[in-house]
Amino acid sequence: MTSEASPGRCEIAAGSVATIEQFADAAWLERGLSRNTLASYQSDLRHCADWLAEHAGCALLDARRDHVLAYLAAGVESGVRPRTSARRLSTLRQFFQWAVRDLHLDHDPTARVDSPRLGRPLPKSLSEAEVEALLQAPDTSTAEGLRDRAMLEVLYATGLRVSELVGLQPDQLGLAQGVVRVVGKGGKERLVPLGDEAVSWLRRFNGSARVDLLGGRPADALFPTRRGRGMTRQAFWYRIKKHALTAGIRTDLSPHTVRHAFATHLVNHGADLRVVQLLLGHSSLSTTQIYTHVARERLQALHARHHPRG
Repeated sequence: MTSEASPGRCEIAAGSVATIEQFADAAWLERGLSRNTLASYQSDLRHCADWLAEHAGCALLDARRDHVLAYLAAGVESGVRPRTSARRLSTLRQFFQWAVRDLHLDHDPTARVDSPRLGRPLPKSLSEAEVEALLQAPDTSTAEGLRDRAMLEVLYATGLRVSELVGLQPDQLGLAQGVVRVVGKGGKERLVPLGDEAVSWLRRFNGSARVDLLGGRPADALFPTRRGRGMTRQAFWYRIKKHALTAGIRTDLSPHTVRHAFATHLVNHGADLRVVQLLLGHSSLSTTQIYTHVARERLQALHARHHPRG
């Protein structure tokens, strides 16, 4: 029986592969999808087709709703993450919508299948000790190091987006008032306090290092490179990586990680969520509310570590 059943499964799977290729060609022609996206679609569809051929004895186009549910359930039982399940279901939806439209399939088995609920991922952050080590990592005896220290101090003091930080110009600073005027998404302006430490490092940087980096050339950028131009987001990302290694930080961090640390530490120390929203430049409070979860996670960890019945 096995020798007769195996060729059948192979033939079913082969038929499904041909249909998957048709779908990929149509998706490329209609939507101009990238090669990587198409490859991901094809991989998900072939995975489902193989499972259907083996466990349901049917081709992909013959799948019913109960087949799709069983396929997704089998994935969950084998340890597939919710995001992978959601992606697979999304791919199947697009495939069957195309099949109903172009191949005149009379049903879409995914039409009444609910997507798995995805928990919102908590942003990566740094402890206060790690931030302190990162801030002290640049060699401030050099112009570049002093610039990097000032940039990191401003980043942690304000929670700016990296594009906002590298795009800063000198006239946006109000050092006497201890604020920076930030132009955020959609051209919206906000005033953000700098704090004494950031102001101090900005004064030191503006006093000598910036002049040294520019070599007498004019520049609009507050934080220029040796070429007299503003630093790119990518260049600053590499600088942070370098300083993280010096500081012994093992977390895979980026400038956005420091922005998250700014918000997380504010919330941990009792800052009002609406104040954090204004400082970050979030248009909606719902975007900022993720930091209440971050703070809750920290409180739970502290409770587990220090409470006698934790």
